[in-house]
Order: sequence, then C-alpha cells, then structure tokens
Amino acid sequence: MRTSVIFDDELAAEARELGINVSEAAREGLRQAIRRRRAERDREAYLAHPETEDPDWDEAESWGEP
Repeated sequence: MRTSVIFDDELAAEARELGINVSEAAREGLRQAIRRRRAERDREAYLAHPETEDPDWDEAESWGEP
C-alpha cells in the first residue's frame, strides 16, 4: 500500500544530506512503533486482568507428571 507522509523541510533536508533512505526509515520506524504499542497493550491488558493462582493447578501438572 502506498501512503504519503509529510516531513518538515529541515528534517527532509537532513535525511537527504545524510543519505538516509526515507522510505526504509519510515518503514522501520513504523515497525518499532507497532511493536511498542503492542507491548503497551499487552501490559495494559495484564494490569487490567492480572494472573491469579489457580487452586486446581498443581506442580505435577506443570511438569507433565501423571
């Protein structure tokens, strides 16, 4: 999918001066933002519904013993 992104002139000029591939940098930045947001959502979900001890789970079950 193609999407237009607008950068301020100074940022675009500095990227050009440094030889940065703006499209790849934007893709990588978006990947990082997605990972960060997913981690935040996971953390928020855990805090809203933290794990509790399960009285029906015993140590033997956790090791696969009969």
